[in-house]
Amino acid sequence: MAKSVVIVGGGTAGWMTASYLKAAFGERLSVTLVESKNVPTIGVGEASFSTIRHFFSYLGLQETDWMPDCHATYKLAIRYDNWRAEGHHFYHPFERPRVVEGVSLADWWLHKRPSEDYDRDCSVIAALCDAKRSPRRLGGALLAPELGAQDPVSMSRSTMDEQKTQFPYAYQFDATLLAKLLTGYGTDRGVRHVLDDVVDIAVDERGHISHVRTKESGDLAGDLFIDCTGFRGMLLNKALGVPFISYQDTLPNDSAVALRVPMEMADQGMGPYTRASAQAAGWIWTIPLHGRVGTGYVYASDYCTPEEAERTLRAYWGPAADDLTANHIKMRIGRSENSWVNNCVAIGLSSGFVEPLESTGIFFIQNAIEQLVKHFPGGPNDEQLRKSYNRQVANVMDGVREFLVLHYVAAKRNDNDYWRDAKTRRMPDALGARIEQWQAKLPDPDTIFPYYHGFEPYSYTAMILGLGGLDVRPLPGLAMMDDVAAEKELRLVRDQAKSLVETLPSHWDYIAHLNDRAGARA
Repeated sequence: MAKSVVIVGGGTAGWMTASYLKAAFGERLSVTLVESKNVPTIGVGEASFSTIRHFFSYLGLQETDWMPDCHATYKLAIRYDNWRAEGHHFYHPFERPRVVEGVSLADWWLHKRPSEDYDRDCSVIAALCDAKRSPRRLGGALLAPELGAQDPVSMSRSTMDEQKTQFPYAYQFDATLLAKLLTGYGTDRGVRHVLDDVVDIAVDERGHISHVRTKESGDLAGDLFIDCTGFRGMLLNKALGVPFISYQDTLPNDSAVALRVPMEMADQGMGPYTRASAQAAGWIWTIPLHGRVGTGYVYASDYCTPEEAERTLRAYWGPAADDLTANHIKMRIGRSENSWVNNCVAIGLSSGFVEPLESTGIFFIQNAIEQLVKHFPGGPNDEQLRKSYNRQVANVMDGVREFLVLHYVAAKRNDNDYWRDAKTRRMPDALGARIEQWQAKLPDPDTIFPYYHGFEPYSYTAMILGLGGLDVRPLPGLAMMDDVAAEKELRLVRDQAKSLVETLPSHWDYIAHLNDRAGARA
């Protein structure tokens, strides 16, 4: 049985892993985390999936325990600006379409086409985003039972497997502050924290890591080593020589430049969403936090230089970006052939990464940690556990790659070489056939990527109907069905959206209220 774990690398990946392992195994597992004082973390993975609530519930943390310390806000959707046409925007919300007469409301919408705005016609959350509303009332109640699942405030310890219904929001937070908070959480529960540089990784004749050598603290030995060293992949890729499979032929964006923009939002309000604004060679993210905005330009270096990207990002923000330090990042897009080899597991960027278009970075970390606990070694079937783990992690990343490629193929925008090339670039195997199927019948569980990857058919539908670049046709059978119930449901969506916009507090007011409560409690 593996009874001691050494995590190399801190940041979000390292401290999420250390904290979760302690929450799972307690004193029965020795956890050491070594991180350098001299190697900065990426620190820009600030948006998440709605499944992140299970991570905090597993650690026993309520929103008031961590959100104020991490400058966190709510995220109900991703808003896509200018992907279809200049000035157009649509939402990918955390909301499944309703079902009427056994048929998705999305199919009824495509048949009836009441407007060009699928998200606003079929989603309550789109209206809340436009109106900058909070998903919670000032007393803490969730916006509406029919849109929510079990409340994370009262939810018992759980994993992503327990998310059977779509929860209506995720979180946006300062990743550096989250790592700091989890450092305290982990060390309070017995994680040994070593601030030092790893100068050597010792590999024995079996290909197992025996210890890592540090500059000042000597050798750190363990049964299991976890590589959280980011794009460097010091343990898995460099020391063990595990190959890296690039996604670059299908996803060309390989660089980013980021800024932290101080901003007071009391007057202008705070959108409860992450924004992805299409640009000439990629897209700009905007993530509103309490007190500042996290922003960056993700771009393809074949179409744009770092200098051009930084100028574009600064121009996007105007005077607010003056004198701010830009952080340039070269991204390694793809995944390790296997994320677990012998006694080394890579989690985070060392395992794999796709561009952050759908906020998958922290989702990848959470999934890997949960799977590690479920596949934890220590018996005669360790090799089968490793194989199962590697299959699951690889499928998650390969599936996300397919979903992201769809964004570019299905985008109506085609005003320059970057966007035109996106339509003809090589697609992952089977995606082309899936797209042909979706043009005749909107995505369903049988026609999307067949393994778990975090996205359901409704997400594919939201993107296809929002992006507008694919010729999708309604189901012919609907023309022979009575549409009275569908008309009624479309009206109900509008009425519920109007009522919630009128009765829910603004996102800014709720976040300010949450921070005031935390301050009063401190």
